[in-house]
Amino acid sequence: MKQLHKKFTNSQVKALITRYLKKEIERKYIQEILGIKKTRFFALVKQLKEDPGHFSISYSRKITTRKISQDIERNIVKELKIEKDLIKNKDIPIK
Repeated sequence: MKQLHKKFTNSQVKALITRYLKKEIERKYIQEILGIKKTRFFALVKQLKEDPGHFSISYSRKITTRKISQDIERNIVKELKIEKDLIKNKDIPIK
């Protein structure tokens, strides 16, 4: 299942939920269209009711993923340089 913010724009979701609040469309049909469950649906309804002007389904991570700290990266580079020097050294036979 794709993420909601990748399938729909903010205005599309806002329009669907607004139509639900006006009782023009039933909840189960909107859930099918959006591909979400009941809990997520009502979380979006709550978000829209609380602040309709700033309603957004966009998603951004709070911390970056797949990133290592600078200390660990420096240590890895240092160890790789040591291994590279061992490989390049003609006096040490490596097979």
